[in-house]
Order: sequence, then structure tokens, then C-alpha cells
Amino acid sequence: QVQLVESGGGSVQAGDSLRLSCAASGRNFRSYAKSWFRQDRGKEREFVAAINWSGGSRYYADSVKGRFTISRDNAKNTVYLQMNSLKPDDTAVYYCAADRRISDTADYAYWGQGTQVTVSS
Repeated sequence: QVQLVESGGGSVQAGDSLRLSCAASGRNFRSYAKSWFRQDRGKEREFVAAINWSGGSRYYADSVKGRFTISRDNAKNTVYLQMNSLKPDDTAVYYCAADRRISDTADYAYWGQGTQVTVSS
């Protein structure tokens, strides 16, 4: 069974940092692009960051550029999202996703269950 499991979410203050992890199992995702999306209550799911299979190409939403960094460890089948200088607007459930092609649209084949990030002012 294919699984993507996120971890690392929590409640922090504005300006703090968090590191999210997404561990994959049940399939070799080393050749897959990985992405992070987020969704706050009452809003549509939005793209945050994406990384290609090798880690050589990375893409970010304008709202997180310079603050968030996506990375991956293919030996561990894990993708990370380092989030610095967090703002209340970053509050959302964060989802990781995997697909053979990289994209900033929410049409990925595989999704995790999400992890909550709450940033207080």
C-alpha cells in the first residue's frame, strides 16, 4: 500500500521555524517529483513548493520564497520543508504529494494525510 506520512507540524509563534517531513512507503518514490501544498479552512488548496526527482530543480510560491526551503533525501525516501520566519498567514494543513511529473497544480497522484501548522501573532 502506498503511503505518504507527514510529520513535524505544530503551534508556534510568528517568526519561529518548523521543519516538516514526509516519509514515503510502499513504492519507490525516488524517481518521483515531490511537492508541498497547504489548505486553510474555507480556502482552496494552494501550492507551496516542489522539487524534482534529483533535487536539482525547486519551485516556490511567491508567498514563501526566501523563507521556505524544500529538500529531499532519496536514500530515506523522504522530502522536507524547512519553514523559517513563519507568519500567521502560513497557518494551514500542509500536505505532501508525489507524482511522476512536477507541477504547481493539485493534480498529484499520491497525497499524505496532512499535518497542521498554526502560527500565532
